[in-house]
Amino acid sequence: MKAVILKEVGEFAVVDKPIPQITDPEDLLIRIEASSICGSDVHIFANPPGIPAVKGTTIGHEMVGCVEAVGDAVTDFKPGDRLVLDNNVPCGHCYHCKTGHPNMCQNMSTIGVDRDGAFAEYAVVPARMAVKISPDLPTETAIFAEPLNCVMGAMDKLRLMPGENVLIMGAGPIGLYFTKLLALNGAGKIFVAEVSPFRAQYAKDCGATRVINPKEEDLTQVILEETKGIGVDAAVDAVGVLLPGCIDAVKCNGRILLFGNNSSVNETICQADITRKELTVMGSYVGPHTLPATVNLLESGRLDLDHLITHRITLSQFADGMEAMRRGEAIEVVITSD
Repeated sequence: MKAVILKEVGEFAVVDKPIPQITDPEDLLIRIEASSICGSDVHIFANPPGIPAVKGTTIGHEMVGCVEAVGDAVTDFKPGDRLVLDNNVPCGHCYHCKTGHPNMCQNMSTIGVDRDGAFAEYAVVPARMAVKISPDLPTETAIFAEPLNCVMGAMDKLRLMPGENVLIMGAGPIGLYFTKLLALNGAGKIFVAEVSPFRAQYAKDCGATRVINPKEEDLTQVILEETKGIGVDAAVDAVGVLLPGCIDAVKCNGRILLFGNNSSVNETICQADITRKELTVMGSYVGPHTLPATVNLLESGRLDLDHLITHRITLSQFADGMEAMRRGEAIEVVITSD
């Protein structure tokens, strides 16, 4: 089969690999209907890498699959079942797993990082990380399940009340998912901060009340003018380096949710600003326990995401999709077999 692997630091290659075989009785062999390129994959192929992966590993973690074979211990899947996957595989035995926080697992392995993933024609995955999807769910809808699942975990923490105003920092794919979900959740005004005209237009299409370019406008001043001098009820950093802007824009007693993750950047903040405004600051890392609800939402038809697919390519064209992501000229890049 064809597969995209991490060849060397900063380099990928499309290679021929043997079709994987089931060795763990709790695993599934799946044929991959489609996969998609995540911002995390861009970090994996950077030099130096933002996310270190294992050399030779098949990269990719956003996928839709169809079961080809099941391990001897698998009872809830059969050949022909369609599925989506949570790619973060907890051990199930450490302190965090046993106390209900598998996303904090001390022994986490990650499909598409340290075990073979989705940029291929077939993959072997743990059955316990998969959720069945309807035979009728379009592949180009189901492909959003994994990244949307991560945002669903954050939404569970944010708990936005209908009518509350919110600021989303960044209109990359994650920021756009937040925009869609918050609009569906009944948000009042949805402000999106974004410097790219390309992404700004997508934010408008996803339901943003106003898109603000911080290079051209005073973000805090605009927010205060739009909220009668109070500030937004909640702010989301979908980039990973914009906490100070969130602190300035949110109202007293407001909430800040930090989703974006960039460990190479240090920020300077004044803690007194948080204390004086009595702010609640939350972090959110992937989406534990939310994939079934994510599938239910996608199957409901209430969330239209198909227009976010900007590129449709094959495995052999992977370089084109990766380059579009690196240039910031893509939102969702969907990959199918040649």
